[in-house]
Amino acid sequence: MLITRLLTPLLAIGIRLSAPLSALAIAVYSSSGPNAASIQGSVDGFRNDLGANNGVGGSFTSGRREINWDGVPAGFSDPNNLPGNFFNSNSARGAVFETPGSAFRVSANSGSATPVRFGNINPSFPTSFSVFSSQKLFTAIDSNIVDVRFFVPGTNQPGAVRGFGSVFTDVDLAGPTTIEFFDFHNNSLGKQTVLNTPGVTSLSFLGVSLEQAIINRVRITAGNAALSALDGFDFVAMDDFIYGEPQAVPAPAAVLLLGSGLAVLVWARRKSLLPE
Repeated sequence: MLITRLLTPLLAIGIRLSAPLSALAIAVYSSSGPNAASIQGSVDGFRNDLGANNGVGGSFTSGRREINWDGVPAGFSDPNNLPGNFFNSNSARGAVFETPGSAFRVSANSGSATPVRFGNINPSFPTSFSVFSSQKLFTAIDSNIVDVRFFVPGTNQPGAVRGFGSVFTDVDLAGPTTIEFFDFHNNSLGKQTVLNTPGVTSLSFLGVSLEQAIINRVRITAGNAALSALDGFDFVAMDDFIYGEPQAVPAPAAVLLLGSGLAVLVWARRKSLLPE
């Protein structure tokens, strides 16, 4: 049957199927370990799931976008703030950031006057944090929460994606670091926990793909506290963001039709995947 044909290739490349996010989840790519090699397989699997990298600008009907922070110029890197709309305005990739905190920050390159990997916030961070793609990391300031909203790249037209994933560094505790997914009516589609590896310089990856492009926003909770000079917290920074090509939000009539179709898909998945 259709569901079997869809899921068999996913199992063949080692993807963990999951219902914890919601019944709409097609695949969850989740891994953690001491170095980049530990998560490379799940990152590559997620990239292949979403399709070709569309780079910067334009609008496409399929594929993915990526943000690895390393091209952010010095003027928008630590100790300077990164504008929340940088990746929809300066570098049009259809992602806008929001936070309950005060700002966003991309870490400095080596050789600058500012310590790498947010060492100006806490001198232990350069030896606690690692990178997946050299050499910059990303964080909110005064909060451990980042909301990512999607738009048709370079426009103010709301968009939706069918998958989102992020690399994290130094996830020590099981539980606090999560990604929650929301549709274009701000309904939660579910929350998934990022895997942890105790010890410094670890890397984790979590990516979730759906059958349809219905994710309008994701909320990332990184660790259990905002980055600071204090001790005793699970401080977590972020590296690469990978997400599906943002699609224009359907008109209300189309949304109703899409909802009906997804209801049928959910019913079919439950009948085929869950025990009687």
